[in-house]
Parts: sequence; structure tokens; C-alpha cells
Amino acid sequence: MAHDQNVLNALDVAKTQWYHFTAIVVAGMGFFTDAYDLFSIPNVTKLLGRIYYTKEGSPKPGSLPPNVSAAVNGVALCGTLAGQLFFGWLGDKLGRKKVYGMTLALMVISALASGLSFGHTAKGVVTTLCFFRFWLGFGIGGDYPLSATIMSEYANKKTRGAFIAAVFAMQGFGILAGGIVSLIVSAAFDHAYKAPPYNVNPAASLPPEADYVWRIILMFGAVPAAMTFYSRAKMPETARYTALVAKNEKQAALDMAKVLEVELEAEQPNKEEKPNKRDRTSFGLFSKEFARRHGLHLLGTCTTWFLLDIAYYSSNLFQKDIYSAVGWLPSAGEMSAIQEVFKVARAQVLIALCGTVPGYWFTVAFIDILGRFFIQLMGFFFMTVFMLALAIPYDHWTKKENRIGFLVMYALTFFFANFGPNATTFVIPAEIFPARLRSTCHGLSSASGKAGAIVGAFGFLYAAQSKDPKKTDAGYPPGIGMKNALIMLAVINFVGMLFTFLVPESKGKSLEELSRENEEENDEHGAESSSTNRTVPV
Repeated sequence: MAHDQNVLNALDVAKTQWYHFTAIVVAGMGFFTDAYDLFSIPNVTKLLGRIYYTKEGSPKPGSLPPNVSAAVNGVALCGTLAGQLFFGWLGDKLGRKKVYGMTLALMVISALASGLSFGHTAKGVVTTLCFFRFWLGFGIGGDYPLSATIMSEYANKKTRGAFIAAVFAMQGFGILAGGIVSLIVSAAFDHAYKAPPYNVNPAASLPPEADYVWRIILMFGAVPAAMTFYSRAKMPETARYTALVAKNEKQAALDMAKVLEVELEAEQPNKEEKPNKRDRTSFGLFSKEFARRHGLHLLGTCTTWFLLDIAYYSSNLFQKDIYSAVGWLPSAGEMSAIQEVFKVARAQVLIALCGTVPGYWFTVAFIDILGRFFIQLMGFFFMTVFMLALAIPYDHWTKKENRIGFLVMYALTFFFANFGPNATTFVIPAEIFPARLRSTCHGLSSASGKAGAIVGAFGFLYAAQSKDPKKTDAGYPPGIGMKNALIMLAVINFVGMLFTFLVPESKGKSLEELSRENEEENDEHGAESSSTNRTVPV
């Protein structure tokens, strides 16, 4: 271990260089694409309902049936969960670089295929759309553990949190881009094919060209991914993986020298050193030693991400329903199909500009000052507060004169999600686990998050329905109402705050110190280090 410490120490103390920012952009564009693909779907689901499920003579325009809506919104999340587990494991087995290009290629192909969904019947289009969005999600899933791990292994310990958070912050721009592209495409089609509102002329409110709108919006997600494919292919394997997992310090030093300005002569292992000296620290994921060292940490990263994503994805994927519930969007009958896309996208852009994007970059600015633990705890606390502030006086917010106040409160919820656990749950698993298990553990943590997102996507859709059967959306059973659904999300955020106490503080420490890979065990049980094994910062 003493030999490859040369490489690792050089990485920890390396000054911030141009390649660090290149790596942020290359890895970050994956997350830009991820967010675009996942969060552009709410902008077009109402349009899909109008195109494929409107019944002639109906007083209301068509909407996706409950099971179809759940599938369209949730299938990409199912794919993402599977991809996080699979590519997280593969990233530790084959190396970060070998797997990184696969995920991007899958995202490009699947995004294009989503917009080319076959047929003109509802069943044909929705089935193929769900099929391709599953594989799109599968590729997106691989991006989570690999991007986080690559960035953590390239960064120095002083600014590592900001660098990993900056990669994740590109998600905010992806959400914003999804709204802007939807605005541009819908505005262009609305200008070219003027259509009256549904309650004026139902047939004319849905021009045939509207079918192109959702396809163009979804296919555009392939563009940013394709633009960064070449840059990803040129990235060398991370020096930490090569030194610690592949056990080739000389190659690690050579790879690092290609992209970072560091003077380092790679030492060769002493032939007299026993080759099995480190075997005792090479424990597996399902070993008692891993459970002893990192079991509570893994429980903490998995549960906090799971609970966060129930609330985060519920709010994000169903913004359009929340806006309609408080009257911020006109009723569907007062708009044409393309106008509805425009107004849903406009609401998404406003929320992204006011809360989502600033929240991400506040985390980037302060994570290496305030620490991960504090930001996560604070974020969960304020998410709880603002959810309750929306829920308890819910009837107050539904009045027309109070809708701007609702928008402000809702934006603040997103601000503290992103200046809080949405960023830190991504950062922490990339720092606290051993290199040979880092990608796998991040994949497990992020997959737990996507399990929460699936619960949110499927559960919130039903839970938020009105208690009055006459006021529910077509095909839905009565739910607990929007007010009680928001209270439920507030409780989930509070529980997330409690589980944060299982997560260690990683600010300012090297990855090897956090994962305890630089310990040489001299006895049967190994020496405990109180400074690195503490689960709660003091």
C-alpha cells in the first residue's frame, strides 16, 4: 500500500487544473441528459392523453388512463434502478472507463427511439414508448455511479465535494433545458398551426401535427449525449481504480500524468514485500468486515436517498397536476393541445429558474465549507417545513390571489431539496466506500433512491386524487387529496432528516482515509479509527 500511496497523495494535493473542469463538463453532460430525459416527460403526458385517448363528444379532452400514466411516468425510473445496480457493479469489475461509453451510447439510441415510437394506435405507441424509455432509463442509471465515482477519484480532497456536486448540478440545467425546448417547440407549432381551445372546437383543438411535438421534445435528449461521446472515449481510467483495484501503480501514474500536471515517479513494489499483506483488507460487499466498517453507512446512504426521492420525484413528475389543483394552470378545456404543452413547460421553467438551478449551485459553493452532513440535515428540515406550510393552509393557496405565494413556497421546497439532500445523497456514497466497491455501493444507494422515485411516481398519482369521487381524474379511484398527500411527503422528509445521522461527514478527508483503505490491520480484528468510523460528526 505504501507504494500506490504516492499516486493517491498526489491526487489529493493536486492543485485545481483545467482538466478538473473538463471532467466536470464531460461527466456533467451525462447528468444534463439524464435530467432532460427524465423530466421532459411531464411536459408531454397531457398531450399524449389528448392525442390517443380523447373520446369523440366528451366534455373534457382525453387524458392518460391511470395505469398508462403510471407506466409512462415510471418505466424510465424502473430502467434507471436496474441500470444503477448493473453498471455500478460492472464499473467495479471492468473499470470506470470501459463501462462509461456504453451508458452514453444506450442513452443516445433510446432517446431517438422514444420519439420514433411505432404506430398510430394508443396501444402501439405507448407500448413502444415504454419499451424504449425503459432502456433509456437503464443507460441513465449507469451514469449515476460512474459519473460520481470518476469525479471523486479525479478530484483533490480540498474541492472534491464541489466538483462532484457540480457534476450533479448539471441536472438542474437539464430540467431547465427540457422546459425551454418544450416551450420553443410548442410555441413554433402553435404559431404554425393555430388551434382553438377544446371547449370552442374539440376536433380543431388537436391539429394532426401535434403528434410531432412530443416526439421532437423526447428525441432532442439524444443531442447533448451524442456531443460528449468522443470526450468520454478519450478519458483515461481513474488513477485510483488502476492503483487500488487493478494494482498497477505505474500505469496509474502514467494515466494521471496525461491529464494532470503532477510530477511523480511511479515506484515499483518491493519484491521482498509479501504479496498477501493486503488480503485481510480486501473484504467483499457481503462480508462481516464490510458490515462492521460500512454497514451503517450504506444503510444511511440508501435510506436517505430512498426517502428523498419519494418526495422529490413526486413533486417533479407531477408538477402539472399540482399546478392544476391550485388553479395555476387553466383547465384543459380552456386550451388547445399545443397551448397546454406550452403552459405546463412554462411553469416548469419558472420553478427551475427560481428554485431548482440556484439550489444546486448553492450546494456547489458551500459543500466544502459547511460540510455534507449539515447541508443534508438542513435541506431535509426546510423541505419538511415548506411542505407543511403548503399543506396545512392548502385551501388558502388554492385561492386565485394567493397563487404567487404558492409558487414561491413550492420553489423554496425545490431550492432546499437541491441545496440539501438531492445533491448530498449523490456526493457522499462516492466518497466513503473502498475503491473496489465504490461504484457498486453508489449504485446500491442510487438504486434505493430510484425505488423511492418509483414509489413517488406510482403512489402520488393515486394518493393526490380528490376524496370526492366526482372530482377525481378520469379512471382514478378517490385518494387522500392533495393536502394530505403533501403532509405525507413532509413526514417522509422528516424521517429522512433522522436517517441522516447514520451518514459520516467526509469534508476535507482523503478517499482512502474515509474508506480506511490505508489501514494495515495488525491484529485479527483490526484497529478502529474513531475519527474515520464515527457515523455522526461532532
